Amino acid sequence: MHSPDKPADAAPHAAPGAARVQQLGDARRGKMAGNIAAFGRALRRAGVRTDAARIALATQAAMLVSVERKLDLGAAIEAVMVSREQDRLVFRELFDAWFQDPDLAHKMLAQMLPSAEGKPQPARRRPRVREALMAPRVPAPDKPGEQEVQFDAAMTASERQRLHHADFNALGASEYRLVERLARDIALPVPTLPARRMRAAAGLPHSRMHWAGVLHEAGRTGGELVRLPRLSRREQPLPLLVLVDVSGSMERYARLLLAFLHAATRRAGRRDVFAFGTHLTDLTPAFRLADTDEMLLRAGAAIDDFAGGTRLGESLAQLRLQHARRLTGRRTLVLLVSDGLDTGEPRQLEDELQWLHRHARRVLWLNPLLRFAGYSPLARGAAMLHRHADAMLAVHNLDALEQLARSLAALMRSARR
Repeated sequence: MHSPDKPADAAPHAAPGAARVQQLGDARRGKMAGNIAAFGRALRRAGVRTDAARIALATQAAMLVSVERKLDLGAAIEAVMVSREQDRLVFRELFDAWFQDPDLAHKMLAQMLPSAEGKPQPARRRPRVREALMAPRVPAPDKPGEQEVQFDAAMTASERQRLHHADFNALGASEYRLVERLARDIALPVPTLPARRMRAAAGLPHSRMHWAGVLHEAGRTGGELVRLPRLSRREQPLPLLVLVDVSGSMERYARLLLAFLHAATRRAGRRDVFAFGTHLTDLTPAFRLADTDEMLLRAGAAIDDFAGGTRLGESLAQLRLQHARRLTGRRTLVLLVSDGLDTGEPRQLEDELQWLHRHARRVLWLNPLLRFAGYSPLARGAAMLHRHADAMLAVHNLDALEQLARSLAALMRSARR
């Protein structure tokens, strides 16, 4: 039996998993808790919601399952640190990369430098995982010259406030990535309407009598009517049709708004998404992916007219001829994201906008140019959009995206009245 003071790596007969245990951290030397805490900070940098309580639970879970098997350790930590389904793939990829080598961050930086021809390239990782790994690790407690990290935060309160009101078009590269992650956490409840199907209700006013339920209750109580069940209509979310402009003038907004809409409308019922520039591109299969980073990669591969011109009339004609069934019985809520700088035929745009308005419940124009005080839709395409849209809403910063949900609710309440 080895002495408690003797290091684990000095044992003469080490177990087959001893090397793996040493990489993950030795509990007797205090490395495990530090590695898990640093891993929790890396998860936060990758956009996964975690806090000190979850990191403490992860340390306890690691002590319970031990570190002999990496798969068991990963499953235990994932169970206490991940609460959203869209974060599971990010967690697993970051966990595999983080715990395979103590100096992984430095190796990742070396792999990103230009390499000689024939050198094997590193596996392609999600952008959130790459950014989390590029940050320097916290030095181990037993290394000389350590500097303990007392506080870990993405930004100060004043910085967060500034980014909430900053225009997407004026952000730097690092700020843009940070705002993109913040936009994914903004909720956008899709308005609901009464459906055709009924459900049992607990005596709600203006509800129909549930006669089958009345007879069933009477049979259970020997013919006595103790309770009178009623029926009310189910509530279902409106079908969504999203049209996103990917032309050159919308280049700084398109990717961020696609990420926002993918995360914000995740709980919507039917959701059809198209990108348009010089022609229409169906992004609905990409939006079915759970991970937002994978959706952006798939959408980027599908869009072949990115940063080109805008021909909204031709794109709407393609929608009418090939995808008219996506508009469900005048119940569809259309979100059209564009600045209205159209270069197509005016007459065609007028006709197609009239058709779209006739076959949709509401057409909402989400315009990033509303960031300018006193903006007026004077351009030809913008004037037509303003004429046929039911409302024009701003989407140029995080504060405007947060206001979008409240504006949608107010518009649907006015529509019911």
